Amino acid sequence: TQSEDQDKRDRHIKKIKDSVSHLNDLLEDFLSLGKLSEGKIAAQSEPFEVNLLLEEAVDELKAILKAHQVIKIESADNIVFVSDKKLLKNILINLLSNAIKFSGETSLIQVRAISDENRLIISVIDQGIGIPADDLPNMFTSFYRARNAMNIEGTGLGLHIVKRYADLLQGSVAIESEPGKGTTFTISLPSLQSEIIS
Repeated sequence: TQSEDQDKRDRHIKKIKDSVSHLNDLLEDFLSLGKLSEGKIAAQSEPFEVNLLLEEAVDELKAILKAHQVIKIESADNIVFVSDKKLLKNILINLLSNAIKFSGETSLIQVRAISDENRLIISVIDQGIGIPADDLPNMFTSFYRARNAMNIEGTGLGLHIVKRYADLLQGSVAIESEPGKGTTFTISLPSLQSEIIS
């Protein structure tokens, strides 16, 4: 029937779109990695409002949210911090897109930010498939994929890039995870106020 043909076409188009999207992700990751390896990316410090940055990152990912997934931001208003806004946004987009990818259709993803003048701590908390304990030490290695993630599309470069960006921001990234319960990534960054060139 006509509607069955249309369904087949729609499914086929979706597969093509997913493949193109995956290739695009791979290309972007390779370009980022290439620039990092060549030392072409350096931190550009400036003051920015943390809340606005979190909202921007979440907005960019709304199109890939699964049916009933929700991203909730928990952050005090008016936190102004000094770091590289663009690099931090890239870190957040990487971590949030992972949380979306590895979480169920109806799960809640939380982004929490706390700060004082000298340090910003952001956690991305999901209720996804989690990471087996044996895989945790290798998660920031390029092309490494956890055993329970092999059937989910990804480049294996995202977390490696997150770690490299955090290093550029003189910060750190930590993982806590429980298989079947979820994962928390915590980014801790120092203020780069002293590096602003007036």
